[in-house]
Amino acid sequence: MSGGSERTRDRAEPLARGGHMDAATEAFVTHRNLLFTVAYEMLGSAADAEDILQEVWLRWAGVDLDEVRDRRAFLVRITTRQALSRLRTLRRRKESYVGPWLPEPLLTAPDVAEDIALADSVSMAMLLVMETLGPTERAVFVLREVFDLDYDEIAAAVDKTPAAVRQIAHRARAHVAARRPRGAVSPAEAQDALAAFQRAVETGDLQGLLDMIAPDVVLLTDGGGAVRAALEPVTGAGRVVDVLSRISAAASLRPARVNGHPALIVRLGGRIDTVLAMRLDEGLITGLYAVRNPEKLSFVERETTVSRHVRGPSEAE
Repeated sequence: MSGGSERTRDRAEPLARGGHMDAATEAFVTHRNLLFTVAYEMLGSAADAEDILQEVWLRWAGVDLDEVRDRRAFLVRITTRQALSRLRTLRRRKESYVGPWLPEPLLTAPDVAEDIALADSVSMAMLLVMETLGPTERAVFVLREVFDLDYDEIAAAVDKTPAAVRQIAHRARAHVAARRPRGAVSPAEAQDALAAFQRAVETGDLQGLLDMIAPDVVLLTDGGGAVRAALEPVTGAGRVVDVLSRISAAASLRPARVNGHPALIVRLGGRIDTVLAMRLDEGLITGLYAVRNPEKLSFVERETTVSRHVRGPSEAE
């Protein structure tokens, strides 16, 4: 599932061989990071987002560009439609998933944190909030609130009228606002909180952990049935600290930028065992997300570029 990006590049490379890049390939490459980010935010799965890009490329390669007025809009429309179809399939798959399902973590560049809206939208906490939206609501929310597309463009992508899209956007915005993290946390505060958390775990400072964790904290562990993980959410500071205290002394904890925010990558025997992300609300950790499913860890081996820029400097119009 994790080889999608390589396969997509392989299909595009023959068109760019010898330093030449045709107009279709140039437009696709220009917007590739944007299209990946749209698909990932809709699906919460990097592997599926890469598969979507393959499907988009195959459709795009057969399009008569003379008939396309706005190439970026056309590519976003194809991506959205493919992602909506895949999202419905994923929902059925999640119904039989073993234990809690968490988004697939991405190792992201440090500069993602500088784009607050982008970092917020790809955070594990926000992706889980977006899981509570219906497929069309999620598409509209992502395209409007994250990428700031106009209602006409979104309407074309989701096969709704602009008036209907406005209503959907209003409902989705209210739904997300009621569930998103409370109180903004600066990147520096998040980094400090992670460093303190790491020290407490590594030194076995249980009181230190209790001091930084909210009483109603929730720990979700995603093993996908492949590795050991709690099959139900672990709730309450005492129970969560008990789980954290069992992290092997042989484990290596390394801070990293995951989904635009500070997180810990836990290695055992040199191999990635867990990606541990957190949700901060008003200075306390209210959510911990431990991704252990081996099928979901390949995108933290290398950095993935996410972007919400809707136009690239090299786009050929």
